[in-house]
Amino acid sequence: MKKQILYLFSISILLSSCSVFQKNGKNFDDGYYTQTIDGKKQQVYIDVDDETVRIHPVESKQGLAVVDSSRVLLLQQEVSSTDPLPPLAFHKPSFDIDFLTIPLKFRPAQAGVPMQLNTNLNGAAYFGYRRDQYTIKYSSTPLGRSERSIQHFGFSLGAFTGLGNTLISPTNTSNATEQEYDGVVWSKGLAGIFAVNKFTLGLALGYDHLLGSNRAVWIYQNKLWYGLAFGLNLN
Repeated sequence: MKKQILYLFSISILLSSCSVFQKNGKNFDDGYYTQTIDGKKQQVYIDVDDETVRIHPVESKQGLAVVDSSRVLLLQQEVSSTDPLPPLAFHKPSFDIDFLTIPLKFRPAQAGVPMQLNTNLNGAAYFGYRRDQYTIKYSSTPLGRSERSIQHFGFSLGAFTGLGNTLISPTNTSNATEQEYDGVVWSKGLAGIFAVNKFTLGLALGYDHLLGSNRAVWIYQNKLWYGLAFGLNLN
């Protein structure tokens, strides 16, 4: 019965986390992007609405970025030509601030205890460097027209720190305690976040530091674990 409850709890965490983590995906919004033209990187400003993507060149004047509003490339949602523009790629670097949760932690075998797959509540602040690429391309339709599509790929790498809980028992303390309770741990480590269109996944490497008197006997104290991470973008 306990295994069934644990399984259902794990599934509920994964489903809820997946719905939250979709918010981490970066939308193709208005802003400054970098485009490579003839092997040279050029800054552009993109204005996006439901039907039209407007691309303006950006010039540097006295060290300031100035948008040239008189020049614009219009990319409609649908065009009549079956020979449209080639794919256009735009890049956008950013500093990523996320709220991260790691619902699954894989712990290698320690002190005679077999490898563990833990599902514990936890939350952490994540800070990292992010780079997103958006590719706009047109595909021909059977009606002799072409429709616009936008493909997204993103990657972020950074560090996290936060608090969580874990089961403390005689098994994972080498029988140094007879109590079973939920201990508080301080988690820290590195995480990588990958995004392809609507699919987003994070992988984490971290360490847990038990807060309390049993930290010296807890077999997982500051031992490496591997985790599946989900998050909510805050910026």
